[in-house]
Amino acid sequence: MKKVFIGGSRKISRLSADVTTRLDGIIEKKLSVIVGDANGADKAVQEYFRKRQYDLVEVFCSGNTCRNNLGQWPTRNIPVLGKPKGFAFYTIKDRAMAEEASVGLMLWDEESTGTVMNVLRLINYHKKVVVYVAPKKEFKDIKNSNDWISFLNMCGAELRERVEKESLAESTVAVKTPAFSQPSFF
Repeated sequence: MKKVFIGGSRKISRLSADVTTRLDGIIEKKLSVIVGDANGADKAVQEYFRKRQYDLVEVFCSGNTCRNNLGQWPTRNIPVLGKPKGFAFYTIKDRAMAEEASVGLMLWDEESTGTVMNVLRLINYHKKVVVYVAPKKEFKDIKNSNDWISFLNMCGAELRERVEKESLAESTVAVKTPAFSQPSFF
């Protein structure tokens, strides 16, 4: 069964009609959804699926506790070794979600490094991603490295530098998967 990794920026707390139309399509097709537990886009998506009483949802969390699980769906707690904090702590679940998903739907505010990193993770696993660019109210299909480069080029220089730094750090973590490698997209 196809699994959709839905994630996005913490600054996105309301879903546009375009996004809810996409979510309705997921419901119609009875696709399995994996979503994180963060405030913002994750919580807004959870709220939408809860209101629609959609049960094919699994919530991924880093460590032992989920911050949000509005529909009381099954959870997947991803073990965290040591005591990472902040960005590093939550990327552990993001990597697991990208690995498990078949495709991705990311809701992006044009600022979130974490959302762009999830796009990169999915592309590194050769999985298609649809990015909803909220300020522009448009969808971008990213299917391959050429699409990734075009997408990255629309990001500001500072964001590109943060993504490059994070991708370099991530490629050196001990918990590597065979499909994740140092991206050659920069």
